[in-house]
Parts: sequence; C-alpha cells; structure tokens
Amino acid sequence: MSNTFRELPRDTNQARGIAEYAIEFMVNGNPSAAVLARTEAFAKDARLCGLSALALKTNAPVILADEAREYPDPNGATLLGTDIRVKSEKAIVANGAAAREWDSNGTNFGYRPDRGWTAGEFGHNDFYGVATAAAEEEGLDEATALKGMVLVDEIRGRLAEVFSLKTYKIDHVVHGAIASAATYGAMRGATVDQIESGIGIFVAHYIPWRAIRAGKQLSDSKGASAAISTEAAILGMKRAMRGFVGPKDIFRNPEALFRQFEPTDGSSPFDLSLGLSGDDFAVMGMHFKLGLYEHQSAGALHGLITMLADPALREPGAIRSILIRAYEPAFGIIGDPAKRNPTTRQSADHSMVYIIARTIVKARKSSATEWLDLWRDSMLMPEDYDDAALADPETRAEMEKIHFAWGGPEYDAKYPDGIPTSVEIETADGMRHDSGLVMYPLGHARYAGPGLAEMLETKWSRMEEIVGTNSGR
Repeated sequence: MSNTFRELPRDTNQARGIAEYAIEFMVNGNPSAAVLARTEAFAKDARLCGLSALALKTNAPVILADEAREYPDPNGATLLGTDIRVKSEKAIVANGAAAREWDSNGTNFGYRPDRGWTAGEFGHNDFYGVATAAAEEEGLDEATALKGMVLVDEIRGRLAEVFSLKTYKIDHVVHGAIASAATYGAMRGATVDQIESGIGIFVAHYIPWRAIRAGKQLSDSKGASAAISTEAAILGMKRAMRGFVGPKDIFRNPEALFRQFEPTDGSSPFDLSLGLSGDDFAVMGMHFKLGLYEHQSAGALHGLITMLADPALREPGAIRSILIRAYEPAFGIIGDPAKRNPTTRQSADHSMVYIIARTIVKARKSSATEWLDLWRDSMLMPEDYDDAALADPETRAEMEKIHFAWGGPEYDAKYPDGIPTSVEIETADGMRHDSGLVMYPLGHARYAGPGLAEMLETKWSRMEEIVGTNSGR
C-alpha cells in the first residue's frame, strides 16, 4: 500500500486544511493493517490504565466521573467501565483523566527526520475517548471509532513534529486538543467552516501553561491536563456546530500563540503533512510504557535492568552508587533536585531517583537471571506509588545512592531520535558496571529487540487484575 499525504504549506489556511483533511480521512482514509493494529494496542493500553485508576478510586478520575453523572444524556457517551450515558464532553474529561492518571499510557516525542521536522514535542495517547464518544453519539461501529483514533493521533502527532510548545512553557496537550476538535467534528458531520471555528475557539480561549507541571509536589492538574483541555475543545466544537463563529485561520493569526512565539512575515511557522493512506502515520513512531514511570526514564530503566540481571548486583548492600547521564529535557524534568524527595505519586513518577530506586528494591525479590524476566518481575505498578512505598526505608536508602548528570551536547544531539541515557553502577567492592549508551529502550518505537508483546501482556494482565480485585469496592 502506498503512502499518501495531505500537505498543508505554511502559507495556507492550515486550520481549514486540517478540517478538510479530517473529513476526507474519515471518508476515504486508508491506514494499513499495521497502523490499525498499533492504534488498537495503544487504545487497549489507555483503556486498562483508566479502568484500573477508577478501580482504585484515584482522586481526579473519581471527582470528574461523579461530576459527569450530573449531566445525564441518553444520546451522549458512556463513562468508562459503565453503561451510563452523559454529555459527551463530560464523558471525555472523566475518561481522559482516568486513562492518564497513572502516566502509563503511550508517549510521543515528535520526530520526522525525513522531512527535517524534529521539534520533539511530547504527547500521549490520551485522546481516544474523543473518537469513542463521537462514535457512540452517531451510532458508528468499532472500526469507524478506531479510524477516528488514528486520526486524532495523526493530527496531534504531526503537530508535535513541527512546533515545540514546551519551549515556550505551553503545555503539550494543546496539540491533542486541536486534534480532538477536528476529529470530533469530522465524526459528527460538522462542516469545514464549523471545524475551523472549533479549532479557532480552543486556540483563542483555552491555552494551558506548563505551570500545571511545575513545583516540588505535583497536583491532580498534571494528570488531568489533557482531559480538561479536550473538554474545552469539544465544547468549542459543539458551539461551532450550533453556529458560533470562532476566529479563522488561527495558525496564521498574528495574535495567536504560534506566531507570537515564532514571528513570521504572515505565514504559519511550519509546514504540515498528514497521512491519508499506507504505513506512514504518526502512531507508528509512538512509544509504549511498560509500567508506571515517566517515559524519559525508560533508557535508565532499560540500562539498569540489563545490569541487574546479574544476581550479585541485587544483593543488599552490593551497590555503593549509581550515576545516570541523560539529555535535556530529561535532566531538567525528572532529574530536578526538587523531585529527590517526592511525597505524592504524581511527583514520584516524575522522579528519576525514585523510579530507579524502587525498581532496584523490586528486583531484589526476583530470582530471574534473564533481563526480560527481571523486567517483568520488577515492573512498576500502582502499588509502587502508594503511601507505604513512598515512605519505604529501603527505597529511600537506595535513592540516596543515585546521582543524575547532564550527558552534555553529545547526548542532546541524539534526542528526540532516541532517549540517550547511560547508567554506571559502582559496587561496594569498587567494581564498575556500565550499561553503555541506551538509545531505544524496550517500548520505544525504534526498539528492535525481543519482549515487547510479552511485556505488554504482563502489564495488561496486571491492570485487569486490579480491576477484577477492586470491582465494587
């Protein structure tokens, strides 16, 4: 199957172009079987993350689901894990917050070197509830809903390649919200004018800052950011479908964020290319998380676990110190000294020292001698971030041994192609063990080794066990 694209040059109305593309894709788009299968896997991953977060009654998902029940709508969308129908924007915010709560569903670092588009913006597979809700409202089948999921990933993933929101302290969820407005509108039968207005309404009225993710102890806002922005995008899209006219041509609007941060002579700051058919879709470059951890730590986890396959390194007291070298922005985000003493799950899963220390503690309980078996045994799950785990003396002792350093320009140059990281362990007897440079850890889109399917099944079965054990709790 050949790859075909809709090209949206910077000197065109890209908001209108996205609208035209979204409608065309839902009618004539033809992603390959591989694209559909990968999207389906990411959707299952997000769904099980959400169901397990609800089963354990995590704070934000429960609050938002309870709020959604105050907006019943027999023609709306269902709340995750129930047959309760509510206003679609309320189902979307509740379900999206649940899917994101563990910070364990998929990730992208916008990277398309064949086009020279390597902005490296983050993003996550938080937006599938938009396609599900639209399909439920319109009575569309599962195949059409899956196609909508490909669409929302394609738009947000391609925007992540060409415009780095984080550079300007804008939260990365903006790209997903724009994609959500376009996808929802296209699936609900909106016109090109209406979708353009919906995108414009969101960009003009609802831009979130990365204040959401700043501070020593992170709040519910971190996990719910995508959900809250998507709720706003769907409300804007619904208003546009009722006739509300939002600002046009928002990517070239001189007062909107894109040209404010990257001034031009009148064009948008970027060209955009969106897939219509074939294998070359953004979802193929997205990454799985094999447990609960910020994805910037995946290289360190991979390097650590391969070395800990040597049982001698797992003996209590065997490790004197650990030095982790990584690139920016990983060094600044999860190596922030403010995160050396996390007291909330939202901070701990963004703390390199906690993630690594907790993995060491879990690995000590395993008898595995193969690294894939050890990864399975030491996979970080929700219980590794509860109050007892956060205060665990053994984990805290290991945290004190871990040092984090910037790898320098050599490391930075290799991102976002990979997530360049190295781990060096010094043992109590003065021996040194070095992981070497890890570029494509297990779960990364360019990882070519064994174990991904098996590790996903392990993760999913443990999430299902959480749901089964805690149902009705």
